[in-house]
Amino acid sequence: MKEHTKTYKTLTAGVVVAAVASIAALALLVNIFERKQEAKNPFFRVVELDETVEDASVWGKNFPLQYDAYKRTVDMKRTRFGGSEAVPRTPTDADPRSLVAQSRIEEDPRLKTMWAGYAFSKDFREERGHAFMLDDQTFTERQRVVQQPGTCMHCHASIVIPYRTLGDGDLIKGFEKMNQMTYQAARELVDHPVACIDCHDPKTMELRVTRPGFLEGIKNLKASEGVKNYDPNKMATRQEMRSFVCGQCHVEYYFKGKEKRLVYPWHNGLKVENILAYYEKENYKDWTHKISGAPVLKAQHPEFELWSQGIHARSGVACADCHMPYTRVGALKVSDHHVRSPMLNINRACQTCHHMPEAELKARVENIQERTFKMRNSAMDAVVDLIADIEKAQKAGKSEAQLARARSYQRTAQFKLDFIEAENSTGFHAPQEAARILAESVDEARLGQVVLRDPNYKPTVTKLEK
Repeated sequence: MKEHTKTYKTLTAGVVVAAVASIAALALLVNIFERKQEAKNPFFRVVELDETVEDASVWGKNFPLQYDAYKRTVDMKRTRFGGSEAVPRTPTDADPRSLVAQSRIEEDPRLKTMWAGYAFSKDFREERGHAFMLDDQTFTERQRVVQQPGTCMHCHASIVIPYRTLGDGDLIKGFEKMNQMTYQAARELVDHPVACIDCHDPKTMELRVTRPGFLEGIKNLKASEGVKNYDPNKMATRQEMRSFVCGQCHVEYYFKGKEKRLVYPWHNGLKVENILAYYEKENYKDWTHKISGAPVLKAQHPEFELWSQGIHARSGVACADCHMPYTRVGALKVSDHHVRSPMLNINRACQTCHHMPEAELKARVENIQERTFKMRNSAMDAVVDLIADIEKAQKAGKSEAQLARARSYQRTAQFKLDFIEAENSTGFHAPQEAARILAESVDEARLGQVVLRDPNYKPTVTKLEK
């Protein structure tokens, strides 16, 4: 009897184990089937998208994962050398914002000296996420200091539909018309910050370049390299496009002529001296410095240019690889549209390629940035010292020839410093290039001081420099 009971229990246990195993296997198969179905259907067409749909929330009905991440660009979080922290303010009728980013010119008053006589000396704050790009441009104090043109909308708004509407279907004609408007008039024509339609074809979802400034700028750059009639939308690889869509706006630029036409100064190349050479040929200045009288330039945010000189660009790493890294949601692999600093997302932004502890990667980046920042401070001191010496020289009655030479040094030293100051990686996109540019800025500022003391001084040039 005991043997029968024991056999029965053994058989029962075996049946239970077999049943559990069968259920587990079935659940696994169901899960695999569901994931395969998810992979076959990366999105569900809830609404029809075409070239008339600008609102990202409508696109979000078809692409909820991407849209949910896009909405998180409202996050305000500071890294050691960048990012924004929330500063409360009392809303007014003129400026309804209840939060702004910290002021860069209050953190470092030397910037006010460098930009004396220019609107940036009145208001310049840390950049916030894409969600704020239109409002922060609309309500900056710079709008009250100077009448800015409609050209600014090129990078601060979703602009594809407004350009086409203005140009009767022609993007370039609309771009040219809006450039000549006042900022306030152009602002009435736009409703959203950068949106899905600005980077994606609504039918195929393929990446695309829509900004005329970039289309013309990259065409001029490629022409200087011997490639004629370059069109990124037809000739670029997908990996190149994952940087070009960012390079539409994260660039150096200027407003040319009375038409205020937006131009990317890439005719000679992307390096800082190439851009300076172009400005010299065009005899261009952004303003006359209020203290020194120098014809100076304001660098914008040349992330694309500096990144192009770095190891990541040379290795084929795109902007989106680090700032919008892929993530998995179920069976889906999607690009993270919560665009932000890789330092806030090291696991997916960096460790995909760099197999080392997160703390080590963070330390390496901050080490580069700390060295860049220290050199930036040295360059800032040198430029401010030169401005002070030119002011003294003017009061002392130095000759115009001597002053002109010192002002020329200020122009180049200040632009090179500002090129790194305005670029948002604190040197990380190309550390050695950033160090070179800042070292040259220090050298040229100090040379400006020297020629005020010795008008006949000529710097030594070695054979390697010729």
